[in-house]
Amino acid sequence: MSAVLRPKHLINPDQDGHWRQLAACRHADPELFFPVSASGPSLEQVARAKAICAGCRVKRQCLVFALGTRQEHGVWAGLSEQELREQAREARRSIQMPVQVSAGTADPERRLAR
Repeated sequence: MSAVLRPKHLINPDQDGHWRQLAACRHADPELFFPVSASGPSLEQVARAKAICAGCRVKRQCLVFALGTRQEHGVWAGLSEQELREQAREARRSIQMPVQVSAGTADPERRLAR
């Protein structure tokens, strides 16, 4: 059985798992995406990394990977470390379990209003 080769523009990064091969940062210096601080010259470094991410066609897959693997350092999907932490907090909030209603409260909306 031979492998089917497809041109890069036909690869679906979600389906094939090759999103990293399509990333705009693939040929950039990896150190650019991992500044040593969040101030001074590192701010320009973050801006340069974000500029590379801006035109990336697999930014969504990169963000999903970064959040799913809990990346704490570096620029991922065009987000700084602080922005990535905020995104992770927001994602966790959106998937929290719904409030449980006690047996004595018939109306869940009323229970939430308390």
